[in-house]
Amino acid sequence: MSTGRRLVVEADGGSRGNPGPAGYGAVVRDAASGEVLAERAAGIGRATNNVAEYGGLLAGLTAALEHDPSEVEVRMDSKLVVEQMSGRWQVKHPSMKPLYAEATALVRRLPAVRFSWIPRAANGHADRLANEAMDAASRGDVWRPGGDTGPADAADAWLSEHEPTASLSGPAAQSSPAKPAWSTASTRPTTTLLLRHGQTVLSVEKRFSGVGDQVLTDVGQAQATAAAERLATSGATAVLASPVRRARQTAERVAGALGLEPVFEEGLRETDFGDWEGYTFAEIQQKWPVEMAAWLADPAVPPPFGESFEATAARVRATLDRVLETYAGQTVVLVSHVTPIKTLLRFALDAPPSALYRMHLDLACLSEVQWYADGPSVVRSMNDTGHLPG
Repeated sequence: MSTGRRLVVEADGGSRGNPGPAGYGAVVRDAASGEVLAERAAGIGRATNNVAEYGGLLAGLTAALEHDPSEVEVRMDSKLVVEQMSGRWQVKHPSMKPLYAEATALVRRLPAVRFSWIPRAANGHADRLANEAMDAASRGDVWRPGGDTGPADAADAWLSEHEPTASLSGPAAQSSPAKPAWSTASTRPTTTLLLRHGQTVLSVEKRFSGVGDQVLTDVGQAQATAAAERLATSGATAVLASPVRRARQTAERVAGALGLEPVFEEGLRETDFGDWEGYTFAEIQQKWPVEMAAWLADPAVPPPFGESFEATAARVRATLDRVLETYAGQTVVLVSHVTPIKTLLRFALDAPPSALYRMHLDLACLSEVQWYADGPSVVRSMNDTGHLPG
């Protein structure tokens, strides 16, 4: 039940370079007395001003939720954020869309929220917090309430005794002000065991394999069996899988070992590579050089008649959100493909889309991620193939 208290959230973000070293600040006040109820700030690495502004908004809304208000007024000097959140301007930039979606989700959890633009001079408290956080980050320190800072390697002890700053969890990872993974969270995590399917003929020949319904080879069947034996004692309560046959076959082995029925989830299927299905990388470069260059340069660009990595990330994010809601606090096996699993890992690591090109995942490998509702996500293992026959 609401406390009946009306709150004001003042939020700001900045980037020294745009993009450059960035940070955000937010303060929550009692609307009647002006009393400061909470301060939030964090350095968020390299980001744009707009991304940092959204970071401040998310931190402020999250802090406001903790005070169970009856009404919230958000005051910001970012015309873009205020107009987008008020529904008057469209959100067009890809990096803004997940931040807008996350902010909208927080707004829905509050009884009444309105947004007001204020001049920069009237937003001095939040601006000061953002600059303190950026200054601290530039020294390798972490920001603390009250403007104090401490060495990053000493932050663990401090964070275990104090309320953590809010974090972003959306796919715009380059913008996400995340609480360090070694800090204390108070909830039981949802654990996802990410299993790539076993070998197929196309994977042996290193050909693009998206929505094509390839079956497992004999080696792939053995890999699926080995993974099932490894996961039989995992304590998983559900097995969700891509509906594509190679993933289905792998998931059926795992589910059988756990005494479960697999659930097939469209959001876990591989990227649709369109006209490139079945071709090698070299063949595509030779036949579609311009399209390949554009695809490698921009995650929003799809292959001819295919699906972009950005579109893949959107459906994977939606699937993850459903998993975290449905299986909160449980262990779940997700059987999928290279791109969705890499995407989940980059979400967990708060990594940019370019991180997809910096990961390697073997066939039938396991990766483990713990997702905390009130803290960071933690990657506990990645590309683990210890269960596979030599």
